[in-house]
Amino acid sequence: MTAGERERPAGRGEKAMSSAAAERVYGRHGGYRQLRAYQVAEMLYDYTCRFCERYIPPGDRHCDQMVQAARSGYQNLAEGSEDSATSRKLELNLTNVAKGSIDELQRDYQKHLERRGLRLWQAGEPLFEEARGLRPGTVEAAAAWVNGGGERNRPNGQNGPDGRGRGSAEERAANLGAILAAQAHWLVERLLDRQARDFEAEGGFAERLYRARSQSRGERRTDETDTTEGEGKRETAAGPGTASLSPRPFRPYVSVSPSVSSVPHLPTRPTGGPDQADMRIVSQHSGAPASLRAHIREYRSF
Repeated sequence: MTAGERERPAGRGEKAMSSAAAERVYGRHGGYRQLRAYQVAEMLYDYTCRFCERYIPPGDRHCDQMVQAARSGYQNLAEGSEDSATSRKLELNLTNVAKGSIDELQRDYQKHLERRGLRLWQAGEPLFEEARGLRPGTVEAAAAWVNGGGERNRPNGQNGPDGRGRGSAEERAANLGAILAAQAHWLVERLLDRQARDFEAEGGFAERLYRARSQSRGERRTDETDTTEGEGKRETAAGPGTASLSPRPFRPYVSVSPSVSSVPHLPTRPTGGPDQADMRIVSQHSGAPASLRAHIREYRSF
């Protein structure tokens, strides 16, 4: 690859981190827009903004708290997905923060119903089941259901099969917001479960670095082995008259007759003389110079 090719910007639709090395080091990360948990959490933020603009005064602290909780939900999911490239721990932490923020938002919707004296729908009721099965893809679809009185073929205010009224638009909006928050919370919990299983199976960033480096070094050793084998085959084919390119083995220099000055002077033992073993060693070196035998006696006497 030339310098011009390395500096050339990526084309439209081409990933910037598309090399095999980037995939081994950073793994799969990003792609949060394809997560169902992120899609529902982002739509819940848009829905909450419209709900607060219509039903909560701007000066009320609940307006800011609900919007910030909804924003924290989908933004932490996105940030955790991006940060998973270098930190699985940070991804898990941010996903858990998103789960807590969405749970806070659900309780705010429920408290809004309580403060305004509106009814909180319970599981099993027709209105609750209808809202839970709605699963709007956009905030416009959710607003159309709220403003239309719930079921499309039932006029606003007409009683349902259980004899209860359809409730006001504010009651339907708050209950739908609580149901959407509960669904987003469940999806984020499922995402956390999958992230935990991925961490056990693949490890974290440090383990990916080690695997990528080990794989790269293994491939390099394989290339060097193939090159060495190829040179050996070429040398064999060249014949015995060709000079060998392999280095000669190292042979350390050994002095046959060490000089007297190379033997260190060691202090003698203060008392006693050489024993029988000393005399045997001196006799074994009888061919050595007298000065060298004297040093051997001193060494054995120490």
